[in-house]
Amino acid sequence: MERCLSPNFGPRKGGLAPYLIVVHYTAMPNAQAALERLSDPAHEVSAHYFLDQSGGAVQLVPEAQRAWHAGAGAWGGCTDINSASIGIELCNAGDHAFSSAQMQALKSLLKEVMQRWGIAAQGVIGHSDMAPGRKQDPGRWFDWQDLAKEGLAVYRGAPHSRPLPFAEAAERFGYRRPEGEAEAQTLLEAFRQRFRPKASGPLNEDDVQILSDLAQTYPAPVG
Repeated sequence: MERCLSPNFGPRKGGLAPYLIVVHYTAMPNAQAALERLSDPAHEVSAHYFLDQSGGAVQLVPEAQRAWHAGAGAWGGCTDINSASIGIELCNAGDHAFSSAQMQALKSLLKEVMQRWGIAAQGVIGHSDMAPGRKQDPGRWFDWQDLAKEGLAVYRGAPHSRPLPFAEAAERFGYRRPEGEAEAQTLLEAFRQRFRPKASGPLNEDDVQILSDLAQTYPAPVG
């Protein structure tokens, strides 16, 4: 693993240790441009790790430190995601599939980080999960199901006979509870990007059942 420390980091606040991992795509034209942005003090953005399309890995911020990757958002009641998480940036513009080499490198890195910090599979989330509407990454091209097969994320929950209302299930799983129709639609899009990437149209029974099963199987921590 190459180390190229970014100046954009600080101490984790409130004594938090990471219990989340946030997966991003860079939305930059190439790896060099992304690394320059993640290391530029003028942009005040960074991540703990960067993976290029060939599977090459660069550590930018020590894991014990607070990288500046998540921005405004929340997950399971936590609003300082940077202090509670490890950030991993994948070199991808967001409009094509992630290479097998890059995904394999991500799996290896996730296994190490999750073991090191005791992070559960449900603690691996996308940037769009914690900031629906504001962020789209890692997007519909990212294969969450592939990660879940190896216990590195969750994709479906155990079947439950009593489905929860969509907004209630969303909040229990970790999303911020939507207020109003516009936020509900934004949340539906974020949910589908990860769990039903080929779905479209209005909220339906499959959306409700899948999110309800996830929420009842993997409720998010509330702090």
